Amino acid sequence: MTDSPSIPMPAEEPDDRRTAGSEQEPRDLVAQSAAPKAEAAGVGPKSAAAASASEPAAAATAAKPGAASVAPKPEAASAASEAALPRAAARASAASSPYRKQPQGPPPAPDWQQWQPQRPEPPAWLTAISPAAPARIRVATLWSVLATALLSALLLGEGAGLNLLIVTVPAALGAYFAAQAAGRRPRPWTLVWALGGVALLVVPALSDAGLPTFLAITTAMALGSLALHGARTWPGVVFGPFGLLGSIGTAMAWGLRGLRERAGQSPRHWLPVIRALVVAVVLLVVFGSLFAGADAAFADLLGGLTPEVSVEDGPWRFLLFGVGLLGALAAAHTAAAPLRWDRITVRPGKARARMEWALPLIVLNLLFAAFIAVQLAVLFGGYRKVFEQTGLTRSEYARQGFWQLLWVTVLVLLVIGLARRWAPRDGARDLALVRTVLGVLCALTLVVTASALRRMDLYVEAYGLTRLRVTVAAMELWLALVIVLILVAGAVGGRWLPRAVAASAAAAVLVYGLLSPDTLVAEQNVQRYERTEKIDVEYFQELSADAVPALDRLPEPLRSCALTGIDRNLSEGDQPWYATSLAERRARDILAERPVDHSVICAGWGYLDSDLGGFDGL
Repeated sequence: MTDSPSIPMPAEEPDDRRTAGSEQEPRDLVAQSAAPKAEAAGVGPKSAAAASASEPAAAATAAKPGAASVAPKPEAASAASEAALPRAAARASAASSPYRKQPQGPPPAPDWQQWQPQRPEPPAWLTAISPAAPARIRVATLWSVLATALLSALLLGEGAGLNLLIVTVPAALGAYFAAQAAGRRPRPWTLVWALGGVALLVVPALSDAGLPTFLAITTAMALGSLALHGARTWPGVVFGPFGLLGSIGTAMAWGLRGLRERAGQSPRHWLPVIRALVVAVVLLVVFGSLFAGADAAFADLLGGLTPEVSVEDGPWRFLLFGVGLLGALAAAHTAAAPLRWDRITVRPGKARARMEWALPLIVLNLLFAAFIAVQLAVLFGGYRKVFEQTGLTRSEYARQGFWQLLWVTVLVLLVIGLARRWAPRDGARDLALVRTVLGVLCALTLVVTASALRRMDLYVEAYGLTRLRVTVAAMELWLALVIVLILVAGAVGGRWLPRAVAASAAAAVLVYGLLSPDTLVAEQNVQRYERTEKIDVEYFQELSADAVPALDRLPEPLRSCALTGIDRNLSEGDQPWYATSLAERRARDILAERPVDHSVICAGWGYLDSDLGGFDGL
């Protein structure tokens, strides 16, 4: 069997279109699968295509183990590409899936302020009066405040007297140093308020009466606050005296901040001062004790000058120390950064028409004129005719109208203030109308005030003088002075009126304290006894030591009966020199020279008229 000849078969040519398509298709799929990755990584589509195109090249390069390596056949490369295609598509689909769990950071912190209540904005007037930031507290101010606190604890525990003036000196120096550091300079009215306050503190050093002392101390504090604030307008004069109370909290923070700043400095600044004070105290104690043991007179003098301090008085002294410290700090802080009360503006009311405004006031003026006409008829016709026609006694007629006329004076001031607020303001004619109507009202009110004082004089003539009668008469006189000031302000302008009214009130309190109502009561009743031999001995038991010089002129045994109560009060305890008034020392000297006879029977020496207590408390 013979072999058949082999026929050579032509080699199959590769399909270029299929090969190219098979190679292009994996590349497109790889590029599509890489596009989301590139977009997620912030790379554009061109970069993703380039990255996919470079993957086969990189794979081919990585597949070469060496120079002797043989390139894979096209069929093997195509199979590898087809095997890698599902895995790449799966990765691309998972990457682009919206349900894939994305990595998250820590949760944001909760905003707790969204549940906090919103603070309301402060009123505009409160923002306007707010003070500027105070200057840095000086060392001199701190020492003055400390001295005020120590003197308050040592001297103010027994009563009021010369000690108030002593304590005021370092407090005033601390305020002066603080104002100087803030660049403030004293003005004329500042000096008026300051000197007026010092003059009022003289009253407790001279008088032993309680009411004048209280009024003098409170008015002196008010004048001191006015001096620190420098008020000029009605809001400043009215609210300025209370400005120190509003500065207590900020003054404490200001003082503590300054103390921390000073304490943080080098010890060489304050240690020498402390050493000097300690050495001075030691020297005073040692040599003072030696001198006191060597001479009894010096020991007595030293004992009178040195305040007595005991452990039992510790809480009380500590409280006085705190009061003095806070008061001096508040004064210094106010001097450095005062509240600006003058920035409060009081807007005038709506101007009324002339007829609407003037008619009620003209009717009121006619009523005042009618009342004054009746009073003049009574004055010239005599009170006896009035008493016969009305059946009233002298005391009943006097007390029937005094309180009413006093209220008339007070209400007239209110009417004047409201009338000025709603007065017409269109021109010179309106100004002349306002001045005329209100001027007539003020003049008629002065006549009514004189009538009220005349009624008081009738009652005093019949039943004598008392503290309350002196007080209300002084109040009526001051109201009359205010009306006179209003008259003058209406004629020449009234920018000075608020400060003038405040100054007149302080002057009235000063005169009231210097004259001493107890002294006036004793003098008038003694003179009345010398004329009529009528006197109320029981009422004198309530008077202070101011009445002793006048009552000492009474004959015995009436003198001893009148001075029994005062002598008992003075013998309860001997106050130190700084807490004893001049009137009290004078009374002690008089009673020591002529002692009261306590063996006298004073029953039956009361007032001889049963109408004493019938004047509504007067």
